[in-house]
Amino acid sequence: MNSPLTDAALDQLFRTARTYNGYLDKPVSEAQLHAIWELMKYGPTSANCLPARIIWCTSTEAKEKLAALTMPANGEKILKAPVTAIIGMDMEFYEQLPELFPHTDARSWFVGNAELIEKTAFRNSSLQGGYFILAARAIGLDTGPMSGFNNQAVDEAFFAGTGIKSNFISTLGYGDPESIFGRSPRPEFARFNTVV
Repeated sequence: MNSPLTDAALDQLFRTARTYNGYLDKPVSEAQLHAIWELMKYGPTSANCLPARIIWCTSTEAKEKLAALTMPANGEKILKAPVTAIIGMDMEFYEQLPELFPHTDARSWFVGNAELIEKTAFRNSSLQGGYFILAARAIGLDTGPMSGFNNQAVDEAFFAGTGIKSNFISTLGYGDPESIFGRSPRPEFARFNTVV
């Protein structure tokens, strides 16, 4: 049985955590990238399909290539961040299901069903993107998830020759408090929720 997290942990994951537009001049190690994956891989996905595929842009060359395919303001953020992750979705994720979900022939649910493949890959890679953000926060890092890029161009530049498409991108590092705005509103339960 799970026990509630401490207030300090809840603050780090949710209440005081923020989306950062800039980062301190402090490196992020490859071991930390591995640590993020080792946490986020445990988040639930449909039939354990795990469609997310991540490219971690750490080199100047990779960041410049990605920045050129984004809105100018996002490009600046990418160039200045220690790491930017491209969260992709493998449109052939179902080929891994005999290993990842051996309880039944889940692969057969998807073969030839392009609409189900698209929905499943997008929904579950988006879930994994959320797990990525929480995992980064859990190990003491900050993120700056964003759209505002040319998906097709990113796919051609980073996923050519694969069945992977980009979902969203996120900068990663130790957030600079000077780079954030005041927190936007977060409404109370009654405004957006209904209990039936």
